[in-house]
Amino acid sequence: MKNNDLGIALVTGASSGIGYATARTLQKAGYRVFGTSRRATGAGPDGVTMLICDVTDDASVAKLVEDVLAAAGRIDLLVNNAGIGIIGAAEESSIAQAQALFDVNVFGVMRVTKAVLPAMRAQGSGRIVNVSSLLGLIPSPFSAIYSASKHAIEGYSESLDHELRTLGIRVTLVEPAYTNTAFEENKTKPDEPLSIYDAMRTHTERLMMKSVKQGDAPEIVAETVLKAALATVPNRRYPAGKMARQVRLLRRLVPEAAFDKSLRKQAGLPV
Repeated sequence: MKNNDLGIALVTGASSGIGYATARTLQKAGYRVFGTSRRATGAGPDGVTMLICDVTDDASVAKLVEDVLAAAGRIDLLVNNAGIGIIGAAEESSIAQAQALFDVNVFGVMRVTKAVLPAMRAQGSGRIVNVSSLLGLIPSPFSAIYSASKHAIEGYSESLDHELRTLGIRVTLVEPAYTNTAFEENKTKPDEPLSIYDAMRTHTERLMMKSVKQGDAPEIVAETVLKAALATVPNRRYPAGKMARQVRLLRRLVPEAAFDKSLRKQAGLPV
């Protein structure tokens, strides 16, 4: 398949991890891919055009979309992948820190989406894939702010899909579980730590790092993104990997009290 046969794709946060794997997978499948990184690293998959973009900055996002349209004339697929995390109790983060996370994980998605939509509406077609998380579906102790941001993206995406469907544009979600990337190694630490949470937070961090190391390869998430991008009639949500599929099923079928007890046990908390 010749490059560009499937159209033009834009992937945010494409310099590493899930974004890198997604950009490479889309390029190999036949998309002409533009990827973004926050800094001028020059890093990116072969055949992918890397551009600088800070999703928290309106002007940076506007220039990104302007540059892609100038180079390619259209945008057929947007993958909103850029995101950051925090591990800590909810009250250990200042409101300013929580706002900073939401500015990337939620408002960053909204900024890029709003910037891309006029071109998609003019085309009468487009696909938006928002990379959420299993934590957009279930709660997780010591990930309250991150989980809240992913829950927000779930609600935003579902509502947006209803608004855009009659215009030829579809919005869908990909929900990875633990993925073997450097994402958690680069997580933000709480800026107002409290000693009462030290032991539980440290235990959670250790469990998280173990789960990440044993997690799915980012290519599994990338293939799920490709599936969501190419589906003629896309699903609203695509769990990425075996664990995500299993937990999603359990969340639907297991009584709330039993699920709550299991979650606390898995987290090492008293049941």
